[in-house]
Amino acid sequence: MRKSILGGLLAATLLTCTAATQASAEPALRLPRPTGPRPVGATTLQLVDSSRTDPWVPSSGARRLMVSLWYPASAARGPRAAYMTPDESALLLKGEGITTVPPDTLSHTRTDAYADATPARGRHPLVVLSPGFSLPRSSLTSLGEDLASRGYVVAAVDHTYENFGETFPDGHTTTCVVCDLDQTPALARKLAAGRAADVSFVLDRLTGPRPVWKGGISASRIGMAGHSLGGDSTAVTMAADPRVRAGVNMDGTFNTPVTGLSRPFLLMGTAVMHTPTSKDTTWSDAWQHLTGWKRWITVAGTQHSSFTDLHPLADQLGLAFGADISGTRAVQITRAYVGAFFDRSLRHRPEPLLDGPSSAYPEVTFWN
Repeated sequence: MRKSILGGLLAATLLTCTAATQASAEPALRLPRPTGPRPVGATTLQLVDSSRTDPWVPSSGARRLMVSLWYPASAARGPRAAYMTPDESALLLKGEGITTVPPDTLSHTRTDAYADATPARGRHPLVVLSPGFSLPRSSLTSLGEDLASRGYVVAAVDHTYENFGETFPDGHTTTCVVCDLDQTPALARKLAAGRAADVSFVLDRLTGPRPVWKGGISASRIGMAGHSLGGDSTAVTMAADPRVRAGVNMDGTFNTPVTGLSRPFLLMGTAVMHTPTSKDTTWSDAWQHLTGWKRWITVAGTQHSSFTDLHPLADQLGLAFGADISGTRAVQITRAYVGAFFDRSLRHRPEPLLDGPSSAYPEVTFWN
């Protein structure tokens, strides 16, 4: 189920001059700047679902989730939001076997969101993001910030005990309990069902009668996007929760068969894994059961995690990534097509980019 999260990075070495990177605990890492016109705010929420015991560590009690919110801010002022904690950075690098950079390296990544900035007025569409198996919610920050700069509220969910490291407000950091289990399709289906329950709970807390966040959310305009297992979980969530009006699967195998979705859906993947003739036939199978508006595209030159922040960060660290395009270009393409999809599906705006091949993005092939 779990693809090599960082492609060829498991045995990677720094390809550029390593002296400056290893001498400092704060390399100059930064995410690509958002493309929208609005300043971006960010905050974090700890949510406790008292109706469910944690499915992976029952002794921990109720299911606890950490959520990052990005949103249009009223002004561009204040300190920048943190990317991840030092513990989360150390555990992610350790999990991928990367020892050529200081353990806290990723925690020094510069973001473009302002911590706890005042939300802009108005009610905005909501997009939920679900990361790949073993990856933290922060791996989708560049996409989350960009959508927020375009007028969306974005909620990225850490699915506790399913990622290498997740730090809670009291300072304790959980690890990936599920990573030690046999990686079978049955486990993948259980994970996706659990993630669907996580997302429905998050929607309850964000859009219910007593929302935990005071910014404006349009509860009738909700979408979801996920990478890898998060993409599989997007379809499972949509099948279970009609509030999610549109979904995106970024290079995720459908471990749970799609039996019928009449709402808009975008399949966006690598040319290696997800063309109609690829060994992974789950997209071809799902395509027949997506009965609403749909698109199937692949991006040449990418690998599995090119749709996350890991690609541009690896480039900046001089790490081999196993892709033929740059991380900056991969982020640009991901943002363009995911943003266009939600503008079309949740805002009902015409988006010619989704009508067929574009000279601006020759890497993208349409399969529908």
